Amino acid sequence: MPDTTFNREKKTDRPVIALCYDFDKTLSPDNMQAQGYIQTVQPEGSDMIGDFWKESNGRATANNMDKNLAYMYTMKKKARGQIVFTKEKLAEYGSQVALFPGVEDWFKRIRDYGYDKGIIVEHYIISSGLKEMIEGTTIAKEFKELYATSFYFDDDGVAVWPAQVVNYTNKTQFLFRISKGVLDVNDEAVNDSFAPDEIRVPFRNMIYLGDSDTDIPCMKLVNSQGGYSVGVFNPDEKDELKAKNKVYKMMRDNRISYFAPADYSEGSELDELVKLIIDKTVYNEKLYEKKYNNQKEAIEQAKPKEEQEKLDLINSLESSGSFKNTHAIVEKLSKYTSWKYEELEDLLEIALVNTQVWHILNDPDIKKFYQYLIEQLGSNTDELIRDKVENIQQKFES
Repeated sequence: MPDTTFNREKKTDRPVIALCYDFDKTLSPDNMQAQGYIQTVQPEGSDMIGDFWKESNGRATANNMDKNLAYMYTMKKKARGQIVFTKEKLAEYGSQVALFPGVEDWFKRIRDYGYDKGIIVEHYIISSGLKEMIEGTTIAKEFKELYATSFYFDDDGVAVWPAQVVNYTNKTQFLFRISKGVLDVNDEAVNDSFAPDEIRVPFRNMIYLGDSDTDIPCMKLVNSQGGYSVGVFNPDEKDELKAKNKVYKMMRDNRISYFAPADYSEGSELDELVKLIIDKTVYNEKLYEKKYNNQKEAIEQAKPKEEQEKLDLINSLESSGSFKNTHAIVEKLSKYTSWKYEELEDLLEIALVNTQVWHILNDPDIKKFYQYLIEQLGSNTDELIRDKVENIQQKFES
């Protein structure tokens, strides 16, 4: 297989928030296929939409088949003799898809709000619905990437085979792609390891909006990694309790952090919630930046392993608060045979100022250790060091 060069998104100076959406019943009140396509190809009957899904899901069950593959096959089968099943035709049906209130101007409004706060806001679709139909909607241009089920089309533009199937379990891979900036579905760099400060969109900066059980794996992943999963429900449902039953269950099961009506209008509950998350992210990312800078500085200042271990033991001896702990630390320090002058000076000072060391200075192991240190000093010492040595030796003789 020839090597392919993929374009990958790089981490930016500004923090990035990824808003990830399911489509059907999250941005649109109904399944996209049920808003024109099914009515065109399904034989007339009392329940055209219900009959279509009954046939499709029945085919999946009978053949141990993925439900998405089943609906793709059923759509194509139903089109025979009625419409030419092309990408353009699917986009045409997509243009008929209704959207929840406020969706049309939501994306720019939220991007602008983030920009004014120093945050880059990006929108992504992760849907089991049809990509070709979503591409026909008026909002398709708003998304940085569309991850959805799609067909492969022949040279005549006719759908002949599934190209991509996005179901509820494999949806999560796209969250990792977004997080790492590895957006192409064939780019295996999604499996590469990234240091925390190299991640383009940390999960804590992800907001996932969905409406049902098919969103649970993504919701759970985002939630568990410090991000924000939001369950939405139809604001026009006459029975509000019925509309909320799914989000209530997801909330009880810790799948979501929040829920709100799928009203994307300015000033709506959902609008205010997302803006609050953006506000929080501004300060949160400043704290993380400081944390990573502190970690980087600490790593850069770290000594070689043996030297660092010795330094850590000296610091532990300085703060030792018990005789038992002092003996244990001195036992470990006694294994070292090479000492720097400043280390010897520090250890002498510790013997004089830490009472937990001073009071047991004549214990055999402690005395032996300090006698060895004094031998290492030799006679080439300044007056201050000589005074410390004399005080310790007087203790030995007491």
